[in-house]
Amino acid sequence: MTAIRHNDAVLDAAYDCVLAYGVRRTTLTDVARRAGVSRMTIYRGWPDVGSLVGDLMTREWLRVVSGLDLSDPVAAVVEGVRALREHPLWRKIVEVDPELLLPYLTRRRGASHDAILAVLEGAMSPARARTVLLTAQSFLLSAHTMGDPETLDAELATLLERYLT
Repeated sequence: MTAIRHNDAVLDAAYDCVLAYGVRRTTLTDVARRAGVSRMTIYRGWPDVGSLVGDLMTREWLRVVSGLDLSDPVAAVVEGVRALREHPLWRKIVEVDPELLLPYLTRRRGASHDAILAVLEGAMSPARARTVLLTAQSFLLSAHTMGDPETLDAELATLLERYLT
């Protein structure tokens, strides 16, 4: 990755564009304009909006996960799921462009998955970290179809408590 791929001004501009237009309607030109840089600056770092949004999601999800206190893994995972569920970028993607998440569910892991696994593995075995991530992911993705978030958070805590202890 080049230094531009970690350019917070560009990622911040992409964040604003995605919240304003959704992923599919955001262009690299929109991001360049909002960031106050040339289109070529953007194209040097990202070949397309998808790769830019991938880096943006990784940054945003890691901000959530890196703030969690893993001394209590159950509370940390439940809080992480809650924080991601309420995150404006997550909500926009789920509401407007949910199909963008499908490859990460059916075909491949993303950079965010790998980074989150690395964090979880600081508190549990790699096998358990993968299982916890899959469980958290299902609660994050489908919770809105199953009932109120508070009840589901309590059920997730119960499930994780029994699995991890």
